[in-house]
Amino acid sequence: MHSRPAAGVALALLSAVTFATSGTFARSLIEAGWSAESAVIARVGIAALVLALPALLSLRGRWHVLRSNGTAIGLFGLLGVALAQVCFFNAVRYLPVGVALLLEYLGIILVVGWMWLRHGQRPRRLTVAGAVAALAGLVFVLDLAGTAGFDPVGVLWGLGAAFGLAGYFVLAGRVDPRLPSVALASGGMAVGAAVLLLIGLTGLLPLHATFGAVTFAGQRTSWLLPIAGLSLVAAVVAYLSGVAGTRILGPRLSSFLGLTEVLFAVLIAWLFLNELPTGWQLFGGALIVAGVALVRLDELRGAPVPATPEPALAAR
Repeated sequence: MHSRPAAGVALALLSAVTFATSGTFARSLIEAGWSAESAVIARVGIAALVLALPALLSLRGRWHVLRSNGTAIGLFGLLGVALAQVCFFNAVRYLPVGVALLLEYLGIILVVGWMWLRHGQRPRRLTVAGAVAALAGLVFVLDLAGTAGFDPVGVLWGLGAAFGLAGYFVLAGRVDPRLPSVALASGGMAVGAAVLLLIGLTGLLPLHATFGAVTFAGQRTSWLLPIAGLSLVAAVVAYLSGVAGTRILGPRLSSFLGLTEVLFAVLIAWLFLNELPTGWQLFGGALIVAGVALVRLDELRGAPVPATPEPALAAR
């Protein structure tokens, strides 16, 4: 009787852990000479190909659904995939992985402001409290006193990732329910990879890649290891386990469990990169996670239909 909920929790946590590995895998490629854009193209391009067959099977011949959602899939690929991931991978060039991810998660707070300004949905007190807590946490995470080496370039990239994540949540919340989430994910990643590749070929984006040995977890290894980790572990496994967990637990509980991605990212970066935020940054991170959790809780209390549907699990 209790096995299915337990399995759902295990799958949701597996999704959070595997999503959390992306920054660590990307760091090894970037330090070896890869541009963030090239790493994103490799990650989402390979993942899109792997998920293409499940996506086609999920549509069951309903090609009109795919055609009618072409614009939504395109915007999803541009904002939720290309912008969010390029900015995040660039952020980890300058900031600890955990700090970059915390900045990206502020995108959930940006959604509150967007819904207020664009749709007149005034936030309730619990949401306001969550936003205040997250912004207070941001002050500590940035460590403006300078003890952790504040890097404004990295912060700007991290905030860019937050805007991409905000766009992701807004778009995912308005997707046609007839469109399977795996089709949205595969299509969005294919669009993101194609657009970045085309822009890169014009010379407007740097496309650099090396195909020799890279340093991962202090050991020299093939560049194929972090590429496989980024595309198969941090994208395909993360997404599929997230969807499976959501179908058991529902999107609300799964979205709360997804917040553990930040904690896992800090732990993984510490274990593999010997990278740990300062005590004040960890305190600020706890405030950000608590603030986001309060916003999630307010969504759960205030609406019978979840504000963040199943596809939001693939944000990373």
